[in-house]
Amino acid sequence: MVDLREPIDTAPPVGKPRRRRLTASPAAWLVWGVVAFFLVSLAGVIGSVVVSSVGRRWFDTWLPDGFTTSWYSQAWDEFGLFQVLIVTVEVSLLVIGISVLIGVPAAYVLARRPFPGRRVAYLLFLLPILMPPITYGIPLATVLYKYGFAGHLSGVVLANLVPSVPFVILTMTPFIEQIDPTIERAARMCGARTRHVFLRILAPLLLPGILAASILVLVRTVGMFELTFLTAGPDSQTLVVSLYYSMSAAGIRAQQSVDAMAVMYTSMMIVLLLTALRFVNPTQLVARVKDDLD
Repeated sequence: MVDLREPIDTAPPVGKPRRRRLTASPAAWLVWGVVAFFLVSLAGVIGSVVVSSVGRRWFDTWLPDGFTTSWYSQAWDEFGLFQVLIVTVEVSLLVIGISVLIGVPAAYVLARRPFPGRRVAYLLFLLPILMPPITYGIPLATVLYKYGFAGHLSGVVLANLVPSVPFVILTMTPFIEQIDPTIERAARMCGARTRHVFLRILAPLLLPGILAASILVLVRTVGMFELTFLTAGPDSQTLVVSLYYSMSAAGIRAQQSVDAMAVMYTSMMIVLLLTALRFVNPTQLVARVKDDLD
């Protein structure tokens, strides 16, 4: 008879370790194969542009005849990148400042003040993010040209505010909901007014969220092509629009110079994206949108 009080040894015999199954279903191998093909193709495209930007002559060989960095200085002078970067910084700072001033109070209302139609209002704020920019960019550009804003810096800023303000609202709402409302009530009981509560109590607590929202708006504004292209003039082109014009301009233009400009733009976007990911978790934003739409 077996003694039930004694523990049963379920460990595998010595010398016969457990084997893990390394096989996978054909569907899994197909998915991983498609992912691997995509990554290899993407690396090949980016690698060819980087190599071309430092190559002297490159025709029918695997690698250029020689390497040089002179194309970067030539692109800087030929395309007037200093002025383009100034315009890009001006547009980005204006869009960030106005978006924060509008988006943070709107996010506070959505997070703290329940009202009829709150989900509908939230959905309306999300539409410029969910929809492709070109779908509302053409009517928006038509209105801006009608009233004389397009073709100038003001038109580019106004057009980029349409998706940037919802971005701030989407980012700031979870940050505001994490703050205990009793802190605000205690401040009001001590005689603090609404302006003092917002500036002296909420603003320091919301500073990480404001910084994260600002970085997201910066990334989106620098990378926004459609709205900027439709509303920019000769003196209000950002870096991405200037890159497009340099590729499609008539005349003989060194491909290496254009590739050098593309590498500078891509490097800047990668730095901005990595910085944004240090402050914002994309899964939290997606979960927040799902919760509000459910």
